[in-house]
Amino acid sequence: MDGIKYAVFTEKSIRLLGNNQYTSNVESGSTRTEIKHWVELFFGVKVIAMNSHRLPGKGRRMGPIMGHTMHYRRMIITLQPGYSIPLLIEKRT
Repeated sequence: MDGIKYAVFTEKSIRLLGNNQYTSNVESGSTRTEIKHWVELFFGVKVIAMNSHRLPGKGRRMGPIMGHTMHYRRMIITLQPGYSIPLLIEKRT
């Protein structure tokens, strides 16, 4: 599960949960087949579709030097009906 970084909770991703679609950020070098295999093996679900897009890194300034963060890939994973992934939400204090 090293390729999957964390689940994403945005307005769109919460809306997609109703369609049995889960969103997460993954390592940019991971392939769709690797992510599909990891999700099916770790969560015990059946994946029927995967959509991905690469998000650019954000600009960061350190004094006079302009740098940027690393880019990453976001996957939208669609599961077969009847399967679900438990959401891990930590309560912040």
